[in-house]
Parts: sequence; C-alpha cells; structure tokens
Amino acid sequence: MIYELRVYTVNPGKMPAIQARFRDITIGFFEKHGIKSVGYWVNTVGGRSDELVYMLAFDDMAHRERAWNAFQTDPGWHAARAQTEVDGPLVHHVENRLMTPTEFSALR
Repeated sequence: MIYELRVYTVNPGKMPAIQARFRDITIGFFEKHGIKSVGYWVNTVGGRSDELVYMLAFDDMAHRERAWNAFQTDPGWHAARAQTEVDGPLVHHVENRLMTPTEFSALR
C-alpha cells in the first residue's frame, strides 16, 4: 500500500468552495476511478488557515498511475471542475508526497 499526501493552498475566500467541491463532486469521481480517500483535514492549531490537506491510498504505484490517469481524463470531472471555477481558480498551489508506511505503522 502507498499513500499520497496532498496539500492544497487555497485562494483567499475559496475554502468553503474547495471543501464543497471535494464533498459534493471530487470524492465521487475518486470512487468511480478506484481512488481510496483516507481523510481530509484543515488546520485547527498550527499550519496555515488556507490549506486543505488530504490523503489517498493505492495498492501500488501501477494502481495509482491507472487511477489518476482515468480521473484526470474523465470529461465529467473536467466539466464539474470548470463549473466550480466560474468565479476563478480555487487552488493556487499543490504539494504532493507519495509515502510508504513503515513496518510499525498502523496504516499498512
């Protein structure tokens, strides 16, 4: 199992919109394409208030590549994303990490 940690730095005033997009749209497309959501977070103490952090899980790198390719080429996703950005982009920076759990990790 590999995990993908993604940190979205959200444009000013767009945090409610990005959370709504994930809740109402993105997670459904992730499920459609075999992308497993582990969790979604915002900072309560520490960190920045303009960050949405989330983690995804994949069986292996090949699974990740297939799933992301299917997601990123899905015309329905492109249409839905465009609709959520009619007033401008929601995110201005994305940080991405691929991680493998240690043998003592609860998530393996």
